[in-house]
Amino acid sequence: MSGPAPTRLGPQAAHRGLRRFRAPTPPAPERCELCGVVLAEHNHRHLVDTKRRALACACTPCALLFDRPGAGAGQFRTVPARFLVDSDHTLDDAAWELLQIPVGVAFFLRNADLDRLVALYPSPAGATESELDPSTWQTVLGASRLSALLEPDVEALLLRRFEGRIECYLVPVDVCYELVGRMRLLWQGFDGGAEARAALADFFATVARRAREAKGDDRP
Repeated sequence: MSGPAPTRLGPQAAHRGLRRFRAPTPPAPERCELCGVVLAEHNHRHLVDTKRRALACACTPCALLFDRPGAGAGQFRTVPARFLVDSDHTLDDAAWELLQIPVGVAFFLRNADLDRLVALYPSPAGATESELDPSTWQTVLGASRLSALLEPDVEALLLRRFEGRIECYLVPVDVCYELVGRMRLLWQGFDGGAEARAALADFFATVARRAREAKGDDRP
């Protein structure tokens, strides 16, 4: 007794079936969002697009173009590379409670277009914003040398409440969004999970290594 006749696949069906065995398509190379040149995979510069409130990847020539004196009034501003720390800051648990941040990490930036200060913190959904009134900012962070040095839009004050102390750094704003993306990717459960906590510890260890003590002659 003969079995059923074999099914013949047409060219299109056979092509679809073979897709499973193909090597995955490599991602498109990252390009400068101004001139279109292909960027190095790591360590390229970023610009802040002040109109869209977004980061833009940039090649070195384009980044330098918007890093000149007087270039900060336009749509794009180059994110600086400096990391500063103020070891003499007076932030403590009481100050942190005034900030009303529900997690142990937050960053604060000055939005020049809106002419106000913005507080954000990482969460499973990404960067969560918590608006601060000026009096709270002045009470908590106004006395810090770092707040006086903060460049609008392109730098942030990064704070962490950890083991009974408050760490405070002035960092490039793209570093903060890198942290947000990392936490969103790794976050598990209610408190983030062990992998997210380990990544957070590594992140702040890197920031601490790169930061130098703020000096009186530092300028925004």
